[in-house]
Amino acid sequence: MKPAVDAQFQKAELDGMIAQARSAPDGYAAEVLRSNLLSVGLYLLPAGGNDDQKPHNEDEVYYAVRGRASLRVGTEDHPVKPGTVLFVPALAPHFFHDISEELVLVVFWAPPEGSVQTDRSA
Repeated sequence: MKPAVDAQFQKAELDGMIAQARSAPDGYAAEVLRSNLLSVGLYLLPAGGNDDQKPHNEDEVYYAVRGRASLRVGTEDHPVKPGTVLFVPALAPHFFHDISEELVLVVFWAPPEGSVQTDRSA
């Protein structure tokens, strides 16, 4: 891992992050904030929607701003409601389902999203 470089202060407003996610075809505003050690995005899933994400190479933390759903990690389901904080380790199969209210999730990635390349065939 590269050593941290002088990270600069960054700021994002929730309304702006949501607007960016709404305009994205997949409902995801990627890298709203980013440093060498962390990135932050916003994931928006509509009520009744489908989450077709695949496992990631980085650890993730989701903070549910609003909405209700379940998160399946492996074979276990976990309820999600406003204020829920969820940790999903790298490479763990997971997805949101039974989305009964629009789900607004702030997503924290460590290390930054897309920064870890692994050989999954090994």
